[in-house]
Amino acid sequence: MAHISLRQLLGLFILTVQSRSVTNAEDATKPNFILMMVDDLGIGDIGCYGNDTIRTPNIDRLAKEGVKLTQHVAAAPLCTPSRAAFMTGRHALRSGLGSTGRVQVILFLGASGGLPPNETTFAKLLQKQGYTTGIVGKWHLGVSCKSRNDHCHHPNSHGFDYFYGLPFTLFNGCKPGNSADVLGDLQELLWHIFMLLALAVLTLITAKITGILEISSRMLVFLVVVYILGFLTWYIPFAFLQTWNCILMRNQDVVEQPANLDTLTEKLMKEAEQFVERNQNRPFLLFLSLPHVHTPLFISKQFAGKSKHGLYGDNVEEVDWMIGRMVKTVEKLKLSERTLMYFTSDHGGDIWISDSHGHIGGWNGIYRGGKNMAGWEGGIRVPGIFRWTNRLPAGKIVNEPTSLMDIFPTVVNLAGGQLPNDRLVLVTH
Repeated sequence: MAHISLRQLLGLFILTVQSRSVTNAEDATKPNFILMMVDDLGIGDIGCYGNDTIRTPNIDRLAKEGVKLTQHVAAAPLCTPSRAAFMTGRHALRSGLGSTGRVQVILFLGASGGLPPNETTFAKLLQKQGYTTGIVGKWHLGVSCKSRNDHCHHPNSHGFDYFYGLPFTLFNGCKPGNSADVLGDLQELLWHIFMLLALAVLTLITAKITGILEISSRMLVFLVVVYILGFLTWYIPFAFLQTWNCILMRNQDVVEQPANLDTLTEKLMKEAEQFVERNQNRPFLLFLSLPHVHTPLFISKQFAGKSKHGLYGDNVEEVDWMIGRMVKTVEKLKLSERTLMYFTSDHGGDIWISDSHGHIGGWNGIYRGGKNMAGWEGGIRVPGIFRWTNRLPAGKIVNEPTSLMDIFPTVVNLAGGQLPNDRLVLVTH
C-alpha cells in the first residue's frame, strides 16, 4: 500500500468539512496546534487501541471525536533519535543523533551533543508565520555546545519562544532512593575495582605494621592517595547525577535542582494551561511533552493504587487525566474549532522494565518487542490521534501508514509556511 502523508489526509478531511458551511471570518484564522507526546507509552496501554483494563476515557474521547491512526510509527525505538526526527521531519541520522551500540541517547545534561543549531524544526518555521511557540515538559535533545551558557541545543535556540520543563529526561536516579541506571553496570564494575584496591592497600599496611613486608612510607602514602583519587573519580560523577541531570528550567534559567517529582505533574499542567491562556487571541503551537510514563514512575496521590496494573497503570491513568485537563482548557477558552490537538508517544513501551513490585513497563499490544529493540515493530508502533472540532470527521479511522515525521510537514502546511528546500525532509506525495 502506498504511503500517504498526514498532510494529505488532514488536507482532504479539512476540505471536505469546510466545503459544507465555512464562511465566517474566525474560520479563516490560522489554526493553533497542541501536540501531546507521552514518553515510553505502549500502544496497547490505551482503551481505544484495545486495552480494556486501564481506564483512558479522555484519550478515548479524542479518538471518538477525531481521527485515529492505526499504522502510526516512530522513527526510532528510543527517545533522542525519535524526538529529533519528530522535530525536523528528518531521520535522526541526518542530524547526527542516530546511532548504534551501547549509547544511543544523550546520557548527561552537561554533554556537548544535541540537536544541531542548523537544523530546522517545525517550531522555527511556525515562528516565521507569526506563531508563538512553547514546549512544556521533556526535551532530551541537548542544551549547550562549547560552554554551559551558549545554549546552542536548547529549545529557545530551536524555535520555541517559551520552555518550561526537563531539559534532560527522567532516569532512576531522579527519584530519591532509587539506584542509578545511567551506566549503572559501569558504576558497579568500578565499585568492585575500588574495593579490591582498598583490600590491597589495607593488606600492605597490615604487612608493614607486622613486619612481614618491607615497604616505604612514601609508597604507602602514594597507594592511599591513588585509591582516594580513584574512589572520588567513581563517587563524584554518580553521586551528583541527580543534581546535575534532574533539573527544571524556565527558558534558560534553572528553577529547581533537583526536580521535585511530587509536584512535577501539577507544575507542568499549570504551565501548559497558562501558555494557552496567554496566547488564546493569537496563533500558537504548544508541545506538551510529558515525562510520564518513563521510569522512575512517579504518581500523584489521587491516582496511587487506583488502577488494576500497579504503579504503571496508575501512571497511565494519570496521563489520561492530564490529557483531559488540556482538552478542558481548550474548550473553556472556546478554542476547539481553532485548535488541532494531537496525541502520541515518542516510541513503544519498555517491555523489560521491572522492579521489586513487578513489571513497570508498557504493553505494545499485538506487536513484538519494545523500546530499544530496533528489530521488532513494538519499539516503533505508537498511537496517533487528531482532534479538530468541526474540521476533522469524528470517529474516522485511518489505516494508511503514517509517521511521527509527518507532523513536520503537516503543521507547517496548515500554518501557511514553506518547507525548507535546502535539506532532505520526509515529504510524501
